[in-house]
Amino acid sequence: MALKDQIMEVIGGPHTAAVATVDGKLPDVRFMVLTGFPDMTLVGASLKASKKVGQLKKNAAAALSIWSGKELSEPYVEIAAKGTIHEDVATKKKYWIPMYEQFFKTPENPDFVVLVFKAGEITYHGKNMSSLEVWKR
Repeated sequence: MALKDQIMEVIGGPHTAAVATVDGKLPDVRFMVLTGFPDMTLVGASLKASKKVGQLKKNAAAALSIWSGKELSEPYVEIAAKGTIHEDVATKKKYWIPMYEQFFKTPENPDFVVLVFKAGEITYHGKNMSSLEVWKR
């Protein structure tokens, strides 16, 4: 199986991801639900006033990690990405998923923003740590 396909098995669709942004000179990590797409972007939602949005405005660098399974032996990825913030209604509608309704009510909510993380490099750790491969944009 091609590396990109292996990565998509881990990141494709919605997953809980550890997302690190930069707070001054230090990393700031939190869990987010991100949806992975074949173009190696990951998309999530946030409140416009959140700390992570402010951090991404100052420094777009982000690091993400997603683990694919329930067993510790399952594959996982580490991702170096650039995050962008999207406030326009068209983008918010494009990426809207039903889960967001409980937090944001509608895509038109001005406090709701979409975060798009464009992967520059993805390190894939295979099952049982059997392989380590790097995909680069």
